[in-house]
Amino acid sequence: MRNLVHGELRKAVTGRTWWILMLAGTFLCLLSTFGFASEGHKAIAAGGSAADVTNDIARAWMMMFLFASLSGAILVTREYGTGTVARSVLLAGSRGRLLAAKTAVATAAGAAFGLLAAGLGALACAFAGAPYGDSAAFTRETWLILAGVFACSVLAAPWGALLGWIVRNQVSAVALLITLTLVVDPGVQALAPEAAQYLLTIAMSSVYRDVKPDLLPVPWAFAAIAGWLTAAWFAARRLLTTRDIV
Repeated sequence: MRNLVHGELRKAVTGRTWWILMLAGTFLCLLSTFGFASEGHKAIAAGGSAADVTNDIARAWMMMFLFASLSGAILVTREYGTGTVARSVLLAGSRGRLLAAKTAVATAAGAAFGLLAAGLGALACAFAGAPYGDSAAFTRETWLILAGVFACSVLAAPWGALLGWIVRNQVSAVALLITLTLVVDPGVQALAPEAAQYLLTIAMSSVYRDVKPDLLPVPWAFAAIAGWLTAAWFAARRLLTTRDIV
């Protein structure tokens, strides 16, 4: 199994997809950072808390989890696009082993995205306010937010990979993840916040300690995310073992 995971890891870092996604995620998070820093300067001038501004900047890096999920989906679906998935199953020894290996590699990739987001997020907290003459105010909450940002990327990557196994098409999988993350889940939250708190994306809001109301406590949020991942795992395994591989 170790050799299989190593082989899948080499596939994951082959090509430009992984660093393009990281650059895109970093760019989007930086845009949010500059916005929070600018608005935060106004808030501090009006008597607001520097700690609150620092925490908002830390939360700006949560969007990296979307790109982590996209990396997981692309890791799986590109083999369907190139027609190499059948060969990968043969080399793996079984469909179940390939599913486990790709999910493990996707999770590792998610950890890389999470470390990037947490590290750059900490630097952003420290220096984003400097052009405005504002100093960072790190608190325990800031570090908990950054830890949540890391955790969300780790959890989002296998979610994307499992949806990739279910959908099998790269364009459809990417479109589905973007739509769920940016349209469906926020839309449900606006219409029915009590029900939406159990959706995966909204549960992640609890993990990175968003200040929105009607969110689950963090332990329950992790339980909800685990439920979604478990359901996706069984669905992916069922479809992978019962449908034609191509």
